[in-house]
Amino acid sequence: CGAYRYANDPSFKILLFGYSEDYGQPTVVDLASGEEIPKQILCALEDPSILKTAYNAPFERTCLAAGLGVECPPEQWECTMVLAAQMGLPLGLDAVSKALRLSTDKAKMSEGKALIRYFCMPCRPTKINKGRTRNLPHHAPKKWEVFKTYCGRDVAVENLVRQKFLKYKPDATEHRFWCLDQKINDAGIRVDLALVRNAIELDTATKEALTEEAIKLTGMDNPSSVAQIKDWLLDVEGIDVESLNKKEIPALREQLSDERTLKFLDIRSELAKSSTKKYDAIVRSACADDHVRGLFQFYGANRTGRFCLAEDTRVLVRTQGGKVLEKPIQSVLLSDEVWDGEEWVHHEGVVSSGVKEIITYDGVTATRDHCVYTSSEEKMRLEDAMEKGVKLWQGNTPSTE
Repeated sequence: CGAYRYANDPSFKILLFGYSEDYGQPTVVDLASGEEIPKQILCALEDPSILKTAYNAPFERTCLAAGLGVECPPEQWECTMVLAAQMGLPLGLDAVSKALRLSTDKAKMSEGKALIRYFCMPCRPTKINKGRTRNLPHHAPKKWEVFKTYCGRDVAVENLVRQKFLKYKPDATEHRFWCLDQKINDAGIRVDLALVRNAIELDTATKEALTEEAIKLTGMDNPSSVAQIKDWLLDVEGIDVESLNKKEIPALREQLSDERTLKFLDIRSELAKSSTKKYDAIVRSACADDHVRGLFQFYGANRTGRFCLAEDTRVLVRTQGGKVLEKPIQSVLLSDEVWDGEEWVHHEGVVSSGVKEIITYDGVTATRDHCVYTSSEEKMRLEDAMEKGVKLWQGNTPSTE
């Protein structure tokens, strides 16, 4: 749902607060166990003469403002993640640690994700956990101590990364752009939630009606099951279908003669549309004042250094004259061949899909439903890969000589 909605929730509170002063030894304040942040640190957070830094500073700014009630104007902050992005490195701290080949004792701890799920997310009530919906420090003291160590390690890794990149820090103009980006994200965009909820309700009713129609038409128990569809097509048309991939449907339609199968493919196409998922994303991300915030990722568009608008995404192409170079996606010509990770391929031109919500995972910034490869043979939606923690596959890059 994004950091803004996360921090805006009534259940939100800060459990651990890790910090260091002037790259010194990290300190972790255990707020969940009753410890308090030192007064001089609280004063420093609001002192305009003291620079605050963090990796992915928007998250810190948003959470500190919500959790501690302190003002965190972007002019007093700098984001180390932006420095990493400007060096051509991935956005995640863990990925940056690996790219810099930091030793195990200096890199981000791998236990963090599991501990965040355990302590920072609701848990399912069971007889074993006596029906609780949250795991607190006293429920797993040893895990909690590891969690505190993880928090402190993050501070140390962020400091190390920042010190490595400080000599490449851009001038003050770039920081002013980042501050503008933060103010835009802080302000957000107001949405009509009544319209959004009505759209979701209409979409749900439409899909239920189409599913019922598909069941009556085919007799299947589950008309979204690929295996059942293939069996049904074999019975009705006598065709053994290998794939129901979107790209294969036009060729498949040409082989069909029964009106029922053609009608079913039309229904399946309607049910497969993902355009309505943006409404679900809006409901998830809207804050209490009906504003969606955090829609821009500064330096998310690789190498452009600007707000993440996909029209400037760089694409590796081979021109008609055989020259290999990078172009902004909107400048790619029909005569250009595009590198797909394995070979040069032809394309049918750039298609504008409008403005969509984006996410960043494993160094890739794209829409949630953008297909990414997890191996040379398999691919899935970027959002699914992120939720499952699947590492993305990197194809070979051709020589640009």
